[in-house]
Amino acid sequence: MIARYWSARLPARNLSAYREHLERSVFPELKSIPGFVRAELLARELTHAELEVVVLSVWQSLESIDAFAHPDRNAAVVAPAASALFTSYDTRVRHLQILSSV
Repeated sequence: MIARYWSARLPARNLSAYREHLERSVFPELKSIPGFVRAELLARELTHAELEVVVLSVWQSLESIDAFAHPDRNAAVVAPAASALFTSYDTRVRHLQILSSV
């Protein structure tokens, strides 16, 4: 299995709007893609007013990721509505092989 790791920075006040975007738009789309396993939104405080968010999705294979991120599986897929919430974000993602889990 493959973990797809992507991060962004945003004002803390924008977190609920981004979470809503993920839950209403992105996560339902991901669930419809064969080979998608799960996704998680993680956050940490950078300053009192700014957060880093990480979206970690898990896939059965790199080929299954292609259905979501075609034609460049290493390119971040960021909707304009989401990018407007960020102060900065990764334009490239990282893929990591999951070697062990519980």
